[in-house]
Amino acid sequence: MSAHRCCEGAARGLGTEPQSPTFARRCLDIAGWIVPGAILALLPKCPACLAAYITIGTGIGLSVSTATYLRMLLVSLCVASLVYLAAGLAWRYRR
Repeated sequence: MSAHRCCEGAARGLGTEPQSPTFARRCLDIAGWIVPGAILALLPKCPACLAAYITIGTGIGLSVSTATYLRMLLVSLCVASLVYLAAGLAWRYRR
């Protein structure tokens, strides 16, 4: 008899097969790739255009310098999230 309970599941064959992800989990995984990619694709290259879009959409005026920093922040966050998702995918395929 083993004193460790962690071995009981493996001895009976439990937990040896990976569970398939649920439908909701698969939708969240797909959305995790689509949202940052869509933001990068739709983000204007011109900070003045970004300031104009924000003003039209929200009614809040931004200076061009603030829009420049906001644009760089959005690009950085989107690229970082895509790199994180790619690293997680590579880690899953590696195992």
